Amino acid sequence: MVEFSRNINDFYKIEGDLGQGSFAVVKKGVNKKTGEKVAIKIIPKSQLNEDDRIGLQNEIDILTHVDHPNIVKLFEVYEDESSYSLVMELMTGGELFDTILEKEHYSEKEASETIRPIIDAIGYCHSLNIIHRDIKPENLLYSSKNPSSRVIKVSDFGLARFISSETLATTTCGTPGYVAPEILEQQPYGKECDYWSIGVVLYILLSGFPPFFDEENDNMRLFEKIKKGKYDFPSPTWDCISQEAKDLIKNLLIVDPSKRMNCEQLLTHPWILGETSADKMIKRQ
Repeated sequence: MVEFSRNINDFYKIEGDLGQGSFAVVKKGVNKKTGEKVAIKIIPKSQLNEDDRIGLQNEIDILTHVDHPNIVKLFEVYEDESSYSLVMELMTGGELFDTILEKEHYSEKEASETIRPIIDAIGYCHSLNIIHRDIKPENLLYSSKNPSSRVIKVSDFGLARFISSETLATTTCGTPGYVAPEILEQQPYGKECDYWSIGVVLYILLSGFPPFFDEENDNMRLFEKIKKGKYDFPSPTWDCISQEAKDLIKNLLIVDPSKRMNCEQLLTHPWILGETSADKMIKRQ
């Protein structure tokens, strides 16, 4: 349920900072009635232009439309004279990116178990004709730090939007290194852009570094590599990775979007199901 035009301080005790973005600050909050701990994203109206307001409303519309165990939940929205406040599910386990850096080695089964719920969540979004457009490790969060009970969830729907076969997306957006070639080519695009980003995340999950990068951080050169689909599996890092895992990545990082595996196909792939190389260890160099 989403509530507008009420004072959030009447319902939540707002505590310390959790993070800061370009437009918003995220604070920890406690529901005064239930004691539930939440994250509160506070967005000053003074920071928003008209396009920003439309984008925020779009994000709220999408988050109130979805309900999936692997998507960070939006509980309520409050508005006062100076700001909007989004009451979100509190995620205390950190980003997937940090977890990748912390782990020097683990099994391919662990990697497949990590990526599977992400694919499921994105597939769910696609079934509702929603594309995310910014899938990356920093937007994949853990519910807690307890390895035995934590759940990974997709967050940050700021670039997400509804599409249909008649109204494909055309806006150039996303994060360098994760953005699909068709977006860079300024072609109309759809769900396939998310399949590409999943492929990039999987590559990083298995190796600890991205498939597309430029040593001098030159985005123009980086984008040319992406548009050509120019990447490889360098030794020695990839020598110990199974052929099945590489095959999966090859079926995602394809320049032609129509040839990429979709989420339904991915979820039935033997590697995703943990049926191949289950105990094969990944060794970081």
